[in-house]
Amino acid sequence: MAFYSKDVDPVFHGAGAKPGLEIWCIEKLRLVPVTKSSIGKFYSGSAYVVLSTTVLKSGPTQHDIHYWLGNDANEVDSALASDKALELDAALGSCAVQYREVQGQETEKFLSYFKPCIIPVEGVFTTQEGALNGDTYQVTLLTCKGDHVAHVKEVPFSRSSLNHNDVFILDTASKIFLFCGCNSSIQERAKALEVVQYIKENKHSGKCEVATIEDGKLVGDSDVGEFWSLFGGYAPIPRDSALGGPQQVDSPVTLFWISLQGKLSQIGSDSLEKDMLEKNKCYMLDCGAEVFVWMGRNTLITERKTSISAAEDFLRKQERSNGTHLTFLTEGLETSIFKSYFNSWPQTAETKLYDEGREKVAAIFKHQGYEVKELPEEDVQSYINCRGTLKVWRVNGHELSLLPASEQTKLYSGDCYIVQYTYPGTERDESLFYAWLGQGSVLEDRADAVFHMDAIVNSARGDPAQVAQNKEPLQFFLIFQTLIVYKGGISAGYKKFVAETGVDDDTYDEKKTALFRVQGTGPENMQAIQVDHVSRSLNSSYCYILQSGTSVFTWIGNLTSSKDHDLLDRMIELINPAWQPISVREGSEPDSFWSSLGGKTEYPREKEMKKFIEDPHLFKFTCTEGDFKVKEIYSFTQDDLTTEDVLVLDCQKEIYVWIGRHSTIKSKQEALNLGLKFLQTNILEEELSLEAPIYVITEGHEPPFFTCFFEWDPSKANMHGNSFERKLATLKGKTSSGTYEIDKTLKPVLRLTFSGLIKASCNTIQAPSRNALKPRSREATPDGLRSRSNSSNGWERSFSPASTVSGSHLKFSDNYSVSSPTPVARKLFTGSSPYQDSPVIEPSSPSTNENSHQIDANETSANSLIYPYQRLTVSSTEPVSGIDVTKREAYLSEEEFAEKIGMPKGAFYKLPKWRQNKLKMAVGGTKQGNPVGGTKQGFPVGGTSPANQIGGTTRVINMNSVQLKQEKSEEKEKKEEVLRKKREKERKRREK
Repeated sequence: MAFYSKDVDPVFHGAGAKPGLEIWCIEKLRLVPVTKSSIGKFYSGSAYVVLSTTVLKSGPTQHDIHYWLGNDANEVDSALASDKALELDAALGSCAVQYREVQGQETEKFLSYFKPCIIPVEGVFTTQEGALNGDTYQVTLLTCKGDHVAHVKEVPFSRSSLNHNDVFILDTASKIFLFCGCNSSIQERAKALEVVQYIKENKHSGKCEVATIEDGKLVGDSDVGEFWSLFGGYAPIPRDSALGGPQQVDSPVTLFWISLQGKLSQIGSDSLEKDMLEKNKCYMLDCGAEVFVWMGRNTLITERKTSISAAEDFLRKQERSNGTHLTFLTEGLETSIFKSYFNSWPQTAETKLYDEGREKVAAIFKHQGYEVKELPEEDVQSYINCRGTLKVWRVNGHELSLLPASEQTKLYSGDCYIVQYTYPGTERDESLFYAWLGQGSVLEDRADAVFHMDAIVNSARGDPAQVAQNKEPLQFFLIFQTLIVYKGGISAGYKKFVAETGVDDDTYDEKKTALFRVQGTGPENMQAIQVDHVSRSLNSSYCYILQSGTSVFTWIGNLTSSKDHDLLDRMIELINPAWQPISVREGSEPDSFWSSLGGKTEYPREKEMKKFIEDPHLFKFTCTEGDFKVKEIYSFTQDDLTTEDVLVLDCQKEIYVWIGRHSTIKSKQEALNLGLKFLQTNILEEELSLEAPIYVITEGHEPPFFTCFFEWDPSKANMHGNSFERKLATLKGKTSSGTYEIDKTLKPVLRLTFSGLIKASCNTIQAPSRNALKPRSREATPDGLRSRSNSSNGWERSFSPASTVSGSHLKFSDNYSVSSPTPVARKLFTGSSPYQDSPVIEPSSPSTNENSHQIDANETSANSLIYPYQRLTVSSTEPVSGIDVTKREAYLSEEEFAEKIGMPKGAFYKLPKWRQNKLKMAVGGTKQGNPVGGTKQGFPVGGTSPANQIGGTTRVINMNSVQLKQEKSEEKEKKEEVLRKKREKERKRREK
């Protein structure tokens, strides 16, 4: 929580309460806020303080502070900006990383806030309205460097400023010229076009011509002649005119202790240990190109100011280049780059901050009506179309054995498998390929699995992924829906290994003792994993099935939920419907249960906490002559997926290697190897498992569970040409930019989050009786069999990808599988319904469907109702009824929406759902004087509240049948309640 003292400037009160940018400038020795309309405009004679606030997926906010020094700023303003940045950090509770930014040498992180660039202007910032310059337009020549962020710098308007290595922009009154040096990269040229577009819109009101000049190509083009005439006529550019920049040399890493008087004392070099840093001292780490100041948690603000001044004086005395980056870190907030200079940095250093964030999230949800144990799990936030076809091969030596449909959901941990999942895309069927490597499989089978997958991918055109057992991503489980993993193996390689080594063959045998752990998030994602049949394999967070001879026990952990119990019943039915298990609760086990496990021993009894998914990071690969380099791309968007590059999206639990059409990587196996190299490099010092799933994604065929990390525009993914040609076509209006016509003959890809389904249903599903649990019907296809979901009357049901998933207006029965989309809004089910009288939903008319899409696109009610914020909060004393409680913010006025959320509605609803949820969570987060979970009332992410529980009336666009559907919905709910009570009664009887 932020705190304030006499040492902190009052202008910082309330800073960092909302996500986004806040900027202050030094004017007459005091800080002045910069208005939103002036954000991105920097004066070279001034000094600024910039605060970037981001809401992390794990709950807490992240703050980054930058103080920017113009080339013409005086020393007093520069020193004051440095001090004020430290005061701002103190106001935020010393939980920010601080960066010094020098004009022309800004960090890429700083430039990423201002897309596409910043172009400093001469002069000094002032809050007074200045007189406009004369009518003469100032011609300027700019150099533009960088591929993902643009470093723009004004250079003298002279032919001698041009060179062959860079891209230049000549801005005149009537035309903007882009000069591309012959040695400049396509990515730099494309980024420079974004700057040209920015200048055109901001300095010319969109009314000027744009011309591109190719270095060395003197064709009969009027634009070329006009360009050179501005320089007094054409003359050759010297070949060596651009080779004069300072070369960075490697220097030893040196650690200094900074005394209270600001003196530096060297205490170590090269081989450094974390123990060298004491909590009550400040240190400086000199790495040559970058310098860090580390400040212990127990140091005073005056000591920190002294240390920062000492580091700046050190750079000044050594006449270091302005390109030397200076970063200030508080203990516990060390960046991955800083930690990489130390030997084996302890991984526990960040746990305190992480736990604080988790507690804040729990407080928010508890305040919104959730029990903490019922918090929606991040694991279910994935996108996949479950309407495809599945093929599974077992690796059997150098051959593949195709499994029949009845066996393809049964895997053995001693074997390896190739999984092909084909689902409908926008223009053609898309395929995912997995090489699943069992935990006990032999090396030969693993190598054969990767080889076979590569061969199949190259012939069948699909995206491969390498997955190790116990590291499977959610998408893998969702395409199987139900999965059983047995111990042992039946492949030739495994049997040969057992025979040669003499180890016990523990392959599953129904006549022997076996213990299964049941896990999953719902009927579309449940697994039974065979584990060692010993008591230490138990865990209070799970349910288990123990098979011992003719006896079968179901063991229910004390920390399990009703959802886990439902999965247990379903899995029993799938493994062996004839079993009549003895239900045992933890703590009341009979002696026969423990004897089947070899006796009672200790096992984990505490709640198994799942770590929050961290925010994704995007990296660019460069590999020249064996030199492997990785660069992080900050504040990334879809536009950063440049077709010439190979990029890695690090989602911590899994990584995605994205291959552009014009990249140098031609083999998907080569891309998999790059992914493995990335895991080994450990860029973020996060100790990624070397067995983390690796997806290879090709440009133009991105699956929904990849595009969900971006504000995705399908039209951009299907453009032709290189990056420069695409940007140029967009600039000249030859292709649409962000808006496009959808071919209505194409089938939509299901872009449905299972978080929306499972979160909404986790507290409302009532499981049917054992007799009502039937295996899902399987639909025959030319390529095999695939589990499908059919309604009780034989009609297939399908759903709108977005408009039907609206949280509180949808009640979920747990016997219907959500699969493919149609534009008809209806009640959702997750399996084949046991009830024969469920209502048949009539398809809406075309006009209704169109209206449904419009409602979803605008995220507002059909009548565009507007309510004040106080009436829309969860615990309002005068709550609004009859609204979609998952989209409370949609009922705000445009003005109040922008005030609370921090952006217009149109911009908000273009964000991915997880980004929307983060912003909504921030509204109820830390405010000035209001701690998280206090009295501040915000918007619930999941949409539930005590007053508005999920499971209300069906949201139906055909308004003429609303009343009938409501009545049938209520009738079904009553039947489900009766059924639930019967099941609970039967369970208690079995326990006795």
